[in-house]
Amino acid sequence: TPPKMAESELDPKHGCLVALLLRLYDAEAGTVLVSGRDVRSVTQESLRRQIGMVTQETAMFNRSARENILYGRPDATEAEMAAAARRAEAHDFILDLEDHFGRRGYDAHLGERGVKLSGGQRQRIALARAILKDAPILVLDEATSALDSEVEASIQLALEAVMAGKTVLAIAHRLSTIAQMNRIVVMHEGRVAENGTHDELLAANGRYARFWQRQSGGFIGIQEAAE
Repeated sequence: TPPKMAESELDPKHGCLVALLLRLYDAEAGTVLVSGRDVRSVTQESLRRQIGMVTQETAMFNRSARENILYGRPDATEAEMAAAARRAEAHDFILDLEDHFGRRGYDAHLGERGVKLSGGQRQRIALARAILKDAPILVLDEATSALDSEVEASIQLALEAVMAGKTVLAIAHRLSTIAQMNRIVVMHEGRVAENGTHDELLAANGRYARFWQRQSGGFIGIQEAAE
C-alpha cells in the first residue's frame, strides 16, 4: 500500500510545500504527515530515500549521462539504467550525444547544470532517474513543462505507469496534466482555496473551473477537452 500524505494547519508560502515534504526546512507550525507520521520524526536521509522527484529545474551534474541517471539508484545495473532511459524517451537522444572530449552516448558528459541539453532533454533525464529510483512517493513539480506536445504525449503512458501504486504529489499550472488525479488542491496566496476531484471542482464553478475553461478553450470535461 503506498504511503498516504496529509497536511495539518499549514500556511505554506509559494514553493514551500515540496521543501517541507523533503525537510529542506521544518514547519514552524502545523505538521506534514506521511502515513500518519510526522516527517520531523524521521531522518532526512531515510525520508528522501522514499521520494522520487521530477522538477522543472532538475539538478544536473557535469558527469556522464549514465552517472546522472544512476544518481537515482547508484547500485542499478546497466540494463536497468538503459531501460529507465527508454521508458523516459531519453535513450535515443542520449545515443546521439557527444562531448568536447569525443565521449559519446551514455559516456558523454552533460556540462555544468546540463547546459548541453535542452530543457526537455533535462526533464527526460530527470524522469529516467525517478523511474530508476522507483520510490513509493513521487513528486512531479511542473514535470513536463519543458516538453513540447509531441514529446509529452509520447511519455505520458510511461509517466502513468510510473505513478501506478505510488503516492503522487503533482504540482502544475497546466491543468490537463493533473485533471485525472484523485484529489486536486488549489492553492491561492499560500492557502488551500479549493479541494476535490476534477469534476467536483468544475461543478463548484470556482477558481479551478475558471482556469480550466481558459486553458481548454471552453470545453467542460476531460474527454471533451481531449477531443
